[in-house]
Amino acid sequence: MKKLILTMAIAVMGFTAVFAQDSTKRAKRQMPKLTAEQRAEKTTGMMEKKLNLTADQKQKIYAIELDKAKKMDAFRTEDRAAIKGKMKDRKADLEKSKADLDKILTTDQKSKLDAFRAEAKEKGGKMRKGMGRGKQDKAPVVSNPPAQG
Repeated sequence: MKKLILTMAIAVMGFTAVFAQDSTKRAKRQMPKLTAEQRAEKTTGMMEKKLNLTADQKQKIYAIELDKAKKMDAFRTEDRAAIKGKMKDRKADLEKSKADLDKILTTDQKSKLDAFRAEAKEKGGKMRKGMGRGKQDKAPVVSNPPAQG
């Protein structure tokens, strides 16, 4: 009788351990490969919807975004050694395109865009932490340490 109970207990613990593992991992969704024109159109469309752009603003922003997307494509096709050396140039290009956008947008539109960028940055930071970068081995916190003596 004891062997039967012991066997049942071990079986229950084994099944619990097996089913406790997450077997429903989400498959990584493949992002479609967009051309520079498609990315510029997508970004411009998003800005038009969020910022209520005029037709003239939309046309100018599309030109800036298209230039930025083409430069990014060229930047990505370079080899790793060249990329590390050109990071400052890439940052300067991004700042220039941001400044060009600021010249086109009204102050209300700029504030909306800045709020949207801040929200996206925060969301991206949370996603990166969820990928394991934020998890570091830390010493366990002991709420009630043993008495010395």
